[in-house]
Amino acid sequence: MATAARNPYDVLGVDKKASDEEIKKAYRKLARQYHPDRNPGDAKAEERFKEIQEANSVLSDPAKRRQYDAGGGIFGSGFDPGAFRNAGGGFGGGLGDIISDLFGNAAGRGGAGGPGAALRGRDLETEVHISFEQAMDGAQVPVTVPMSAPCPTCRGTGAKPGTSPRVCSRCQGRGVEAESQGLFSISQPCGLCRGTGTEIDDPCPTCHGQGFTRQVKRYRANVPAGVRDGSRVRLAGKGEAGPRGGPSGDLYVITRVAESPLFTRRGDNLEISVPITIPEAIRGATIEVPTLAGTKRIRVPPGTQHGTLQRLRDEGPPRLGGKGRGDIHYRLVIDVPRSLSREQREAVDDLANVLEEDPRERILSGRRAS
Repeated sequence: MATAARNPYDVLGVDKKASDEEIKKAYRKLARQYHPDRNPGDAKAEERFKEIQEANSVLSDPAKRRQYDAGGGIFGSGFDPGAFRNAGGGFGGGLGDIISDLFGNAAGRGGAGGPGAALRGRDLETEVHISFEQAMDGAQVPVTVPMSAPCPTCRGTGAKPGTSPRVCSRCQGRGVEAESQGLFSISQPCGLCRGTGTEIDDPCPTCHGQGFTRQVKRYRANVPAGVRDGSRVRLAGKGEAGPRGGPSGDLYVITRVAESPLFTRRGDNLEISVPITIPEAIRGATIEVPTLAGTKRIRVPPGTQHGTLQRLRDEGPPRLGGKGRGDIHYRLVIDVPRSLSREQREAVDDLANVLEEDPRERILSGRRAS
């Protein structure tokens, strides 16, 4: 029998009024703490990681979160990911898929779809940490994700090898049963078969009739050039396998990009501060600046002001989808020496005597007149 888990707010340690950003922050912190890569061989950490993923799948989806808040869970029963998994014959598609299955596909189980109709597996999400250079050039990175996969002993049937499940005697294979509520009749997972539509007389000794076992899958994800921090890379069909032989869900890899020691990302572009000397700002110069591929030379026009932006087109990050590249913006910052030699002070004095114009005169003249 499935054991009811804590509600998703308790799992993530957030208040019921928490914002989407607070939920996302709490999920990321806990996911990093309990990720299997950081806790190899720790079954409790792995189960905790699974619980965190289940909670996030509810609270990160506005529709699922509203459904949960409206009744404390589907049919007002409280948050019970174990029950929902069993209702789908395994670790199925979460609350939204159960609702769809009960109200949209209930007839299909005993009708056109037949008893035990196959369901799609649950989508999964994990994070990978990559360097700034990998984000710019693209990379193939290893991904490790725990999931429920078909039991290798019974191949997902839940029955001991040599035996087969039989049609549920209560729901006749539909997986749901109706409960009268006055003028209404509410469908809910069959209490005998827990929504699977079948009964198992001789359970598999490995998975104990669940049809699924906890496994850790390892993939290599192709991260395209130009990804940002928080980009989602989809690995089709690499999520959890669907119950009853249904198609697998997808795996979404969230990229966490390290900061560059030189560049700051601004949308599709990069920005970097480049120091120039006072003489270069006054009389102009040609200077060397860094790019993603090496260096290039740009022209500093005479009379350049502090903070002026220069742009190199098409030298920035690749745009996702093969739509060219962004730009690099160079913010020219006048470098003022902190100390001067005697010769330098004399040269500055000579320059000050030549430049007789007071730059503050235009802002002070109005004040004097008043």
